[in-house]
Amino acid sequence: MTDPTPAVRERVLSLPAAELPAYVYDLTALRAHACAVRDALPDRVELYYAAKANPEPEILAALAPYVDGYEVSSGGELAHVAEAVPGRPLAFGGPGKTPDEVTAALERGVERFHVESGHELRVLAELARRHAPGRRVGVLVRVNLPVADGSLAGSSLAMGGRPTPFGMDPERAREVVHALTDGTYPHLELRGVHAHLASGLEAPELLTVAGTVVSWATGLDVPIAEVNVGGGMSVDYADPERRFDWAAYGDGLARLTEAHPGLTLRIEPGRALTVYCGWYATEVLDVKGSHGEEFGVVRGGTHHLRTPATKGHDQPCSVLPVDAWPHPWPRPAAGSGRITLAGQLCTPKDVLSRHVPAPGLRAGDRVAFALAGAYAWNISHHDFLMHPRPGFHFLDDDGDGGDGDGDGDSHGSGGDRG
Repeated sequence: MTDPTPAVRERVLSLPAAELPAYVYDLTALRAHACAVRDALPDRVELYYAAKANPEPEILAALAPYVDGYEVSSGGELAHVAEAVPGRPLAFGGPGKTPDEVTAALERGVERFHVESGHELRVLAELARRHAPGRRVGVLVRVNLPVADGSLAGSSLAMGGRPTPFGMDPERAREVVHALTDGTYPHLELRGVHAHLASGLEAPELLTVAGTVVSWATGLDVPIAEVNVGGGMSVDYADPERRFDWAAYGDGLARLTEAHPGLTLRIEPGRALTVYCGWYATEVLDVKGSHGEEFGVVRGGTHHLRTPATKGHDQPCSVLPVDAWPHPWPRPAAGSGRITLAGQLCTPKDVLSRHVPAPGLRAGDRVAFALAGAYAWNISHHDFLMHPRPGFHFLDDDGDGGDGDGDGDSHGSGGDRG
């Protein structure tokens, strides 16, 4: 959805200007979406949330009833997620794990390690011997597989099927699989195979990828109990009403599990779970013309919401008119029907959305940028120009909510915080 939910709209319009920009998350909408995703998946498909997409504690907790666990990719994420949703299963993935991070994961009892290289396997084996002597540590071998029919061609971000630092080439991965089953590493247990090859794919392409990974894994001459086929479900910022077809994807995964009755499949969506529940809300500070084009300058910018600059898209948005004008000076207003929305940074790259249909846009109006629930605040360059950080508001039918100030402390009730 581009338009904010009623609860989000009300909160955005009620905030004083000094408390903008703000991230506003609709946790009720998030739960409904996560429930629908879970219902679309067959029983033998586990759903892990990739915490890197949005690690806010309130988001992690809201997802807890609908996910089987969480995927983390650093020691910092590991500690953060373990504190936010204690006792939930964690999978530790990502390249470049340090010995200290691996040790911390072992001491926390992490159940699955996605091993990215032979070196990482040897490090894990030695640290498991030292720090987890009473158990065998579960390993999924990450493989970088080619997909022959071009299913990765439409990917917005490819991690496999080409030279990348992620995972191992198939022959090297096969060697690591056999080392895990021939007694070389008695403190480790082969659980299965992991392959996250691309992001931004539709259901048919992701099903082809899943079939390729399962075929390779079950073709090994060792028993495989689990195959993690990663995430990568498409999110269309240009057409936000067009959603990934979870029903078709679930049906395809059901056929795959029926063909392999002893196999547990696992997926790791991130963006596609949380992106639709978040809005970046701000205020128009100025409206001005430049060489035949009109600009609306808003509080904040891409140092808070980096995705449009990094992905080269226009962030979907809605204008929320505000009639009150509390100042004695004249109120700037747009004369044309389309306007480009830019932030406060001293760079021409600080553009959030171009040629937005916003006839009559005025200083003091509010703008709510949609699809801001994933890879937004947490990947942005927060400290450039040292502007204030945004507030954070988590709206929930189960609570009243409060105000957030961006400092990481908890405030009020109902899940709102800064």
